[in-house]
Amino acid sequence: MANRYLLGFDVGSSSVKASLVNADSGKCVATAFYPEKEAPIMAVKAGWAEQDPHMWWDNAKLSLQKIMKESGATAEEIKAVGISYQMHGLVCVDKDLKALRPAIIWCDSRAVPYGEKAFKDLGADKCLSHLLNSPGNFTAAKLAWVKENEPELYSKIYKVMLPGDYIAMRLSGVANTTVSGLSEGMFWDFKNNQVADFLMDYYGFDHSLIADIVPTFAEQSIVSAEAATEMGLKAGTPITYRGGDQPNNALSLNVLNPGEIAATAGTSGVVYGVLGDVNYDPQSRVNTFAHVNHTADQTRLGVLLCINGTGILNAWTHRNITPEIGYAEMNDLAASVPIGSEGVTVIPFGNGAERVLENKEIGCSINGLNFNKHNKAHLVRAAQEGIVFSFCYGMEIMQQMGMDIKKIHAGKANMFLSPLFRNTLAGVSGATIELYDTDGSVGAAKGAGLGAGIYANASEAFASLDKLEVIEPDAQNHAAYRAAYEAWKETLKKNL
Repeated sequence: MANRYLLGFDVGSSSVKASLVNADSGKCVATAFYPEKEAPIMAVKAGWAEQDPHMWWDNAKLSLQKIMKESGATAEEIKAVGISYQMHGLVCVDKDLKALRPAIIWCDSRAVPYGEKAFKDLGADKCLSHLLNSPGNFTAAKLAWVKENEPELYSKIYKVMLPGDYIAMRLSGVANTTVSGLSEGMFWDFKNNQVADFLMDYYGFDHSLIADIVPTFAEQSIVSAEAATEMGLKAGTPITYRGGDQPNNALSLNVLNPGEIAATAGTSGVVYGVLGDVNYDPQSRVNTFAHVNHTADQTRLGVLLCINGTGILNAWTHRNITPEIGYAEMNDLAASVPIGSEGVTVIPFGNGAERVLENKEIGCSINGLNFNKHNKAHLVRAAQEGIVFSFCYGMEIMQQMGMDIKKIHAGKANMFLSPLFRNTLAGVSGATIELYDTDGSVGAAKGAGLGAGIYANASEAFASLDKLEVIEPDAQNHAAYRAAYEAWKETLKKNL
């Protein structure tokens, strides 16, 4: 029987990754990313962050060429393409579908005043009940910045799109987008189930700037003859899925239904949970978007909690406190100290303003240090506990929104490689943690299989998902974990 493959791209700010998945076995047969060193981010001014969209395209091409050579697959064997992408970016194209300027990416903060002014002028009730968020620093606010500061360029814009929309457009020659994408850009009105006309009108945007809306899972477009020649693909190959990186990470972990949670803990940390009812946090400490399987008939919202000071704190601790040993030995050192670090607490918010703290920037602090009692083992454990406790602090907000957190799905990577981190998270939250072998590009490939109808449902698509480890909450030490967490919260209150 001929091989059937699914191709997934994951367009990140550091690299573009491509993976080829055997549609029948569900296993990844080849994966590659470019550049092999972190991609450049242009920062012309403080707080700005831009990337050339053409760079993403070039890196997608290089990644694809490598996996095709490594796997020996042919273009004819690729049956569908899926795309995951960095969220909240703004790409502006003209009538020839050429990018007019570098993309303003997710971590660019220039548009904050535009979002805050809209929130104030339109009213919190209006924005939260329709958009489920403040317009904040999302794509619509970034477009407002372009309109005011680059009016000549703005007048040439034919369509605005997110990074994943741009890659799909380059592959197909067709500009379109999804409800999930529009929601993350603050262009979607959940109350009226349509483009957010009131925000478009407030900013003075022409409604034609929004590309045609296609389903998240469906034949959205096909690979054009031009792109097929350039990329080494077959013309007519269907593009059948796209999703932002966090919704797509949840998909890759088979997190699709209310109460299910996906988590990542790299430089920053994310907890992403699925809600079955339209809801939002009145203080906008977490964000709510349409999940990849959200439809007009089935409410599936992704509630996103982001903690900036996660792996970056662990790396700082290793670099400055235990540089002479590796991460595994550092974890062992931390485990030699009792739960609660004998009174030492670390408030981990040293990587900028935290949305979970209502955009306050309180920095990182070490509290309760006794020079006659504590040593570096206490500091290392307190740092990891502080990261976990910040996750739990945000998860309490999600629970207040009606989310029942009983199970956390995560890839076995970054902070989830630390037994202490995993055990503390399970111990405090009371949730079971399941660790899997997957990533965003593989999830995008599986999404393509769902959109193409190769898989009948998610159960079939993710039947091959490898569960590597299960961490059950430690009932015996639950009280100790909770006491340490409550002490940390008291310290946080003082810092706020």
